[in-house]
Amino acid sequence: MSDQSVAFDSKMSPQERRTAYSLAAIYMVRMLGLFMILPVFTVYGTELRGHTPILIGLAMGIYGLAQATFQIPLGRLSDRIGRKPVMLIALTVFIAGSIVAATAHTIIGIIVGRALQGSGAMSSTVLALAADLTREQHRTKIMATIGVSIGVAFTIGLVLGPLLNSWIGVSGIFWTTAGLGLVAMGVVIGVIPNPRAHLSHRDTTVVAASLTKVLKNAELLRLDLGIFIMQFVLTSNFVVMPVLLASITHVPVNRSWELYLPIMILAFLLMIPFIIIAEQRRKMRQILLGAIVVLGLANLAYVYADVSLIAMAIGLLVFFTAFSVLEATIPSLVAKVAPVDQKGTAMGAYSTSQFLGVFTGGTVGGAIYGVWGINGDILTSAGLIMIWFLVAVRMNEPPYLSSYVLPISPSRERSQQTLQAALATIPGVAEVLVAEDEGVAYLKIDRTRIDESALQAFARSELAPIEAPAQTGVGRYLRG
Repeated sequence: MSDQSVAFDSKMSPQERRTAYSLAAIYMVRMLGLFMILPVFTVYGTELRGHTPILIGLAMGIYGLAQATFQIPLGRLSDRIGRKPVMLIALTVFIAGSIVAATAHTIIGIIVGRALQGSGAMSSTVLALAADLTREQHRTKIMATIGVSIGVAFTIGLVLGPLLNSWIGVSGIFWTTAGLGLVAMGVVIGVIPNPRAHLSHRDTTVVAASLTKVLKNAELLRLDLGIFIMQFVLTSNFVVMPVLLASITHVPVNRSWELYLPIMILAFLLMIPFIIIAEQRRKMRQILLGAIVVLGLANLAYVYADVSLIAMAIGLLVFFTAFSVLEATIPSLVAKVAPVDQKGTAMGAYSTSQFLGVFTGGTVGGAIYGVWGINGDILTSAGLIMIWFLVAVRMNEPPYLSSYVLPISPSRERSQQTLQAALATIPGVAEVLVAEDEGVAYLKIDRTRIDESALQAFARSELAPIEAPAQTGVGRYLRG
């Protein structure tokens, strides 16, 4: 085995860091398109011709439906024609939708623009490109960097949305989003390296053959339901939040950022100890259930707490702390629970459920607000959180395993089955799947027991280059 051993480089290369930061930046631009309008759109929507509460909610949520509809098909298309062409197509559609929304004077026009924005779905393509451009031992870190960008985009969106609204209005926010889309296109063309090949990575992309298994996995379905309800509650709450803040605390929409900024910073800081306890002390199930309960109680506090700015601020702080804990915990649980050969498919189903929650929360939340007012909207969300708790309380204690991708080389002396059996005998290896077509072995390992040197003894001696030779002209970009 010594001829195949490799000392893994613990540091990302400059190219891998460039890939991680540039893809995270593109991801942030896309998510800002969703988050910046959340704290301001309900009030703006009432100024549009043809508005009704349900149409305002639909305008907020239609983005999620379009994302859920197109992200997997566009990801599969990127396997055929390349990652960069699909990303450029998606960004073009996103920019077109932003312009339509910026120039619209009716609620229907905004709905069309938001649907176009969401149709430029490229989440799965971004993750696939990240896998194409990075070595296996760094893939988890790069995926984490991209994941963190979502939380950053959420915080920036809640603060920047009201600020931009006070300066340039909601139409200006959409114009800003279009401009950011153009910047993202420049990053795709000029900054992100060109991958040598477009492979289907089981840990980042949806595998059609695994979809039925994922949809029959009760533990994964509980987590999918959880993220659906969480996003439903968030979007539904923001249908009424601008009105609620104005009526209870007399904080105008344009100044709501002054409330959100300290709350989001504190929520992030308060989240960290709970995540450490969940991961290091193996209390993920307990932390998850506790955060669900706290989320529901905080949601009710919006309506039934003292009618004061302080009470409202405390309620929001508790809500966003619990929300942040759940937002970090659920995808980690999906990765732990999913079988080793189904992680990418499980994450695809999770992401689809997330965007469907955005759509349903906006549409149903708007309809309920139109019929039963603020209290009806908040009580509906609290009821769904209670259902989520009753479903989640039946979940099993998750396996505290980490994903590990090991680069391997085909060998005439060693069959796939022989290699898989040999890897399975290493202490700390819980699951293993050798994918010779990808040149890797996917493992689930217990990091408290694993001997990485034993794993590295099976690794290929040279890692393939991840960037194609330099090309010139338009062909460089169209070939991705």
